[in-house]
Amino acid sequence: MPAAPTVRRRRLGAELRRLRERMGLTAEEIATRLDWSPSKLSRIENARIGVRVSDVRLLLELYEVDERHVGELLALAHAATQQGWWAAYEKDLMPGFARFVALEDEADSSSNYVTYTVPGLLQSEEYAHYVLDSSRSAFPAISPQKVNRRLEVRMRRQQSLFRDPPLRFSAVIDESVLMRSVGDRETMRRQLVRLAELADLPNVDLHVLPLRNPRTPVFGDDFTLLRFSPAYEVMFPEVLYIDNLSEHSEHQDEELTYFYRLAWDSLRSSALSHAESTDRVIRAAEEI
Repeated sequence: MPAAPTVRRRRLGAELRRLRERMGLTAEEIATRLDWSPSKLSRIENARIGVRVSDVRLLLELYEVDERHVGELLALAHAATQQGWWAAYEKDLMPGFARFVALEDEADSSSNYVTYTVPGLLQSEEYAHYVLDSSRSAFPAISPQKVNRRLEVRMRRQQSLFRDPPLRFSAVIDESVLMRSVGDRETMRRQLVRLAELADLPNVDLHVLPLRNPRTPVFGDDFTLLRFSPAYEVMFPEVLYIDNLSEHSEHQDEELTYFYRLAWDSLRSSALSHAESTDRVIRAAEEI
């Protein structure tokens, strides 16, 4: 499985492509001037391969980039050579999910809609283990060791809520999630208590979508929208990640992400407020 590119590498590739197109040059022309293979620049621009800082410097000279921006891009190129913590787990993850973890690790904010389980970033370790281990009934080839490594990834992802600055996380949770038994009663109760605790974080925004409330649109797929702050003066587009049994995929198509952003806003407006949602979670824990 090819390594999932970091956002830094994607930013760099996109900016190098923008600078080349600004000069009116084709990838083939650049390859000829630098005596590269015709496909090398294309792979760099699409973040399929890493790029040496010295090669970036050559490209920037060809593109006649001003000195200030050269400094920014060389810093970005150096940062892009650093592997993320998740690289050690890539062989244990689905390819689509490995790319999502790489994106989430550098995101500024995340908007998550879930219909069946508590969002991964808000799961207790006990609850998460039960969810991950249950997949072995559908996919027996998944070993207990792989389940444990995937659990390590899920717990490590949660550190993004406590970093500086923290990930701003907003979740819309279908009310059925609070009522669906996962594990034994104590596992579920402890998970709901944990959910209420994490909802108190200033960077966490929790909304429960009541079963009795009309909702528009009616959505079955879990999805996440990731947004990114500018880095080294280079923008990165919003990313949509769709998660279901048959699809673990990311999308950067502007129209598709816009559609899901509208859907997210509508679902959130149909849900309880953050305070009401936290109260609902606490009641669910007390009922157990």
